[in-house]
Amino acid sequence: MCRKAISRLGVASAMLLAAAYAYAESPMNVDDAGALDKGGMKIEGVWQKDDKHISGALLFGFSPVDHLEIELGATRDNDMSANPAIKSHGFGVGLKWVPYQNELGWSLGARFDYGQNLAEIGTEHVYELAGLASFRFENGHVLHMNAGRAHLETPGEHVTAWTWGAGYELPLAQGLQVTAEIFGEGGSGPDKAIGLRHEIFDGFKVSAAIGQGNDRSFGQAGFAWEF
Repeated sequence: MCRKAISRLGVASAMLLAAAYAYAESPMNVDDAGALDKGGMKIEGVWQKDDKHISGALLFGFSPVDHLEIELGATRDNDMSANPAIKSHGFGVGLKWVPYQNELGWSLGARFDYGQNLAEIGTEHVYELAGLASFRFENGHVLHMNAGRAHLETPGEHVTAWTWGAGYELPLAQGLQVTAEIFGEGGSGPDKAIGLRHEIFDGFKVSAAIGQGNDRSFGQAGFAWEF
C-alpha cells in the first residue's frame, strides 16, 4: 500500500467524521470508552484546518438503551490544495457500544462508523471498526486507547489500514482540562496534538487544539453539549 493512498484514507476520514478519528469529543481525536446514559442526547460542532483542508461538522448523538450510543453527523469540506478548490459535503453514522463502563478503573467498548463524502471527483465511502479502552484514575486523570481497522472506497481505488491512538486528559482547575494525544494509521507517521477543554455550564463545553505530524500542522475548535 503506497503512502499516498494511506494518507488519502486519513483525509477522507477527516471529511466524513469531522476529523481523522474525530468521532471523539472535541478537541480529542482518540475516543473514550464511555457512552451517554439511556435517554441522553448530545450536540457537537467542530471547525478544523488540516494542512490545506478546511472543514466543519455538526453531530447529533443519543442513547436509546443502556451502553449504546448512536451518532449522526454532517460535514462540509474545502480542499484548498486543488486549483480550483474542491468542495464536498458528507454524512456519517456511528454506533458506540460500551458494555463495561466504570467511574474508576477500566472501561471497555467498541464502535463502528460509516461515512459518505460527495465531491466533484466522485463519491467516497469510509468504514471503520475500533476497540476502545479508558482508565480513569482517582485524581481525575484519564487514559484512552483506541485500535481499529479502516477501509476507504473511492472511484477506482480501495484502501485499508490499521488505525491506533492514545490520549490523556489532565484536570487543571474546576471545569478545565488539558488533553494530549498521539494517533495514526498503518504506514504513516504519528500525529500529535495538545488541547484545552472548558465546561462553561453543566453539560456544555468548548475546546480547541493544535497538532503536527506527517509534514503538516492542523488545528480545531469546537463545542459539545450533553443534555
